[in-house]
Amino acid sequence: MAFEVEAWSDFFVATAGATAALAGLLFVAVSINLERILSLPGVADRALGMLVLLLGTLLVAIFALAPGQSDLAVGLEIAGTGGLAVAVVGSLLMRIHGVQRSHLIGVAVFSFWGTVPFLVGGLSLAEGSGGGLYWILAGTVGAIAGAVSNAWVVLVEILR
Repeated sequence: MAFEVEAWSDFFVATAGATAALAGLLFVAVSINLERILSLPGVADRALGMLVLLLGTLLVAIFALAPGQSDLAVGLEIAGTGGLAVAVVGSLLMRIHGVQRSHLIGVAVFSFWGTVPFLVGGLSLAEGSGGGLYWILAGTVGAIAGAVSNAWVVLVEILR
């Protein structure tokens, strides 16, 4: 099952719908609190990181659902998405200043849990060994957990 992309189609359909809905809610939350988000150090970067997690997960699902592709092609698309997400999230984390170290560590853990498994899983799928799509499952859980935890900050914590 770890290398049968078609067997995971229901998972990818559900993932695409959930992450698209969450990304839409993120835009609403940011627009409602935009002035406050921009006035606090690091919060805008956290919101952008959250969007990267959701968009990366959505793109992974879209690539996996595209018909007629080889496992190599899907694996490389997913790995490329994961690699780009790792780079963007890493650069955003480097820009965050004025945040408690414990908060920054939590953001980093969720951010990389929601990106690195896509890179590893994509390469695993392309290679045909090493866990395959189960890495994508882990990345999806990480991305959604990271996005939801950051959404709490953007929606609630900044108003305290």
